[in-house]
Amino acid sequence: MKIIFCDSVMDNKIVEPDYQTEFDAAKENGFETEIFSFEELIDGNINSALKFIKNAEKKELGIYRGWMMTPNIYEQFYNGLLKKNIELINNPTEYKHCHYLPESYDKIIDETPQSNWSKDITESNVIRLSNAFGIKPIIVKDYVKSEKHNWNDACFIPNASDKHQVKEIVNRFLELRGDYLNEGIVFREFIALEFLTEHSKSKMPLTKEFRIVFLNKKVVQIFNYWDEGNYDSEKPDIDFFQNIADKIDSNFFTMDVAKKKNGGWIIMELGDGQVAGLPDNANRNQYYNGIKTAYNRV
Repeated sequence: MKIIFCDSVMDNKIVEPDYQTEFDAAKENGFETEIFSFEELIDGNINSALKFIKNAEKKELGIYRGWMMTPNIYEQFYNGLLKKNIELINNPTEYKHCHYLPESYDKIIDETPQSNWSKDITESNVIRLSNAFGIKPIIVKDYVKSEKHNWNDACFIPNASDKHQVKEIVNRFLELRGDYLNEGIVFREFIALEFLTEHSKSKMPLTKEFRIVFLNKKVVQIFNYWDEGNYDSEKPDIDFFQNIADKIDSNFFTMDVAKKKNGGWIIMELGDGQVAGLPDNANRNQYYNGIKTAYNRV
C-alpha cells in the first residue's frame, strides 16, 4: 500500500510541512510514500501534478492524506492514479458518500441531529428550510464544513423561527465561506452536548466529542476531538457505532460522535478518512500502525 501526500508549495520534492509527522510515521511503519502537487491538480494539470509518482508494476492500493478536494477534483485525481496502476482506497462515489453530509445522511438518520439542505440559497428558500425546525436552536454549515469558530456570528442560531437572525447568520456564513462554499447550505438541529470548556481563542463551546477512524469497517483509532478540556477516561460505545459503520459505503472514513448533555451518544457527521484531519493530540505512529493492522486483517 502507498500513502500519498501533498508536496510543499515552496519545494515540490518534499512533503507539505503540515503532514511531515504523518509522512515520517507512515515510513516508520513500512509504507511506501509518494508526493504530488495539490496546486497543479486544482489547476487541472493532472499530468504535471502526478509527475513524481512512479508507475506501479502491478496494481497497488493507495491512501491519500492531505487537503480536502471537491468530488470532481477527487475523481480526476483517482483516475490519474489509476493510469499509474495505483487505486485509491475509496472510489469517487465512496469519497463523496462520506465527504458530503447529504450523501450519507440516510445511513445515520436515526443517530444524528435532524437536518435539511439545499443548493438553492435564495433568501426565501433559506427561510423555508429553517421553518422546518420551529423554534428549535439550529446551526448552519455547508455540505462539508461550518464556521464553528465564528460560533455566534456565522454558525449558531438560537431560534429557527427568528427570520431576521436566520438571514443575518446565514449571510455572514456565506460571506466567510466565499468561494470555498461546498455545494449549498445545511441546517442541523442543535443538540445540547456535555460541555468541556470554551475554546481558548474563538470562545466557542467545546463539548465531549470523539473522532473514530474506520478502515475496512475496523476501528483504527479513537481520538479526543478537541485538544482542550478534561475528557477523563470516558470513551464512546464502540459496539453501538460499529453496527452503523458496517452500513457505510466507504472503505476508509471517520465518524465524529458526541456525548449528549442528558446522556447517550449521537453521530455528528462522517468524513472521508483521506482528508479528515488528525487532532494535535493524536499519536501519528499509533495511527499508521493501526492502519497497517486493519489493512492486514483483510
